[in-house]
Amino acid sequence: MKRFATFLIAMSSLTSLNAQYTFVEEKKLECTEVKSQDNTGTCWSFSTSSFIESELLRMGKGNQDLSEMYIVRNIYRDKARNYILRQGTSNFSQGALAHDLIRMMGQVGLMFESDYSGLVGEDSTHNHSEMESALKGYLDGVRKSKNVSDKWMAGFDGILDAYLGPLPAGKDPQKLAASFGIKASDYVSYTSFTHHPFDAPFILELPDNYSNGSFNNVPLDDLMKIIDEALANGYSLAWDGDVSEKGFAARSGLAIVPKDPKRDSLMTIPGEELIVSQELRQEQFERLKTTDDHLMHMIGTAEDENGTKYYIIKNSWGAISDFDGFLYMSESYVRLKTVGILLHKDGVPKKL
Repeated sequence: MKRFATFLIAMSSLTSLNAQYTFVEEKKLECTEVKSQDNTGTCWSFSTSSFIESELLRMGKGNQDLSEMYIVRNIYRDKARNYILRQGTSNFSQGALAHDLIRMMGQVGLMFESDYSGLVGEDSTHNHSEMESALKGYLDGVRKSKNVSDKWMAGFDGILDAYLGPLPAGKDPQKLAASFGIKASDYVSYTSFTHHPFDAPFILELPDNYSNGSFNNVPLDDLMKIIDEALANGYSLAWDGDVSEKGFAARSGLAIVPKDPKRDSLMTIPGEELIVSQELRQEQFERLKTTDDHLMHMIGTAEDENGTKYYIIKNSWGAISDFDGFLYMSESYVRLKTVGILLHKDGVPKKL
């Protein structure tokens, strides 16, 4: 099983050979090596597992390689029960959110990647397309029954065993999580939208929010203060947002909101960024131009040669891009396209 090394904190500059952007990293927190979610919709597990691995590094618990698919398996089971009880009216898909991993971690614990990879036989990459279809078809058959038996979950587990492998015997995931001293109750989610009152939690209307998780709602400037102060004080964040913009280019390692989106040199020469207001952010969300596309792990801050601020993002699409799977997301992009963040409660400024 491949072991994942740790990237150490360093004040450094990175210059892409293909692009002309030059970044000076101001703050870069410890994180484990980039992985790939392959052909799955499980970015939420990869990003939040990476976030938890950084939390363990921050807590002095060492470099750990956690199983993404252990939590994914349990979320599939949780979604299945929800789908049956709601008689097929809820969302059943591969997607979920960061708080779902945290919640499930509190219920079923954690497992090492070496104990449960979610790969079976000769498989070397993850692909959940056929499995999702099989699971959904099975559930639709169960819910159409006039008298649902108590055996359906065992059948559901059989499909998971076939595609992900059975859970290993003799492991105690809850004991492992307890040994790390990591508590689900220590983690909080934030967002910023005006269709709900500020300074109060609300259930964010996203298709993947099947568990009806709440987000604390704060003004956009306060959301940015939370992000900035958390990173400055050593707390990374799980980031959820939109990656459908022309300015998002994972292979170039960039996420930008240019003032002139038609400029030919978007991915090669830094330019002026759009000024993002609370109103513009809300408009894009309500017009479905900002959607819940992808979750990643935010680990630091940087500047380009023009002094424009960026955030260092660890992706889960493998070591692609000019920056080996990492990317630089401009402050304007974060202001406009962030759907939600999750972090340790101690990373939130006390005044907020």
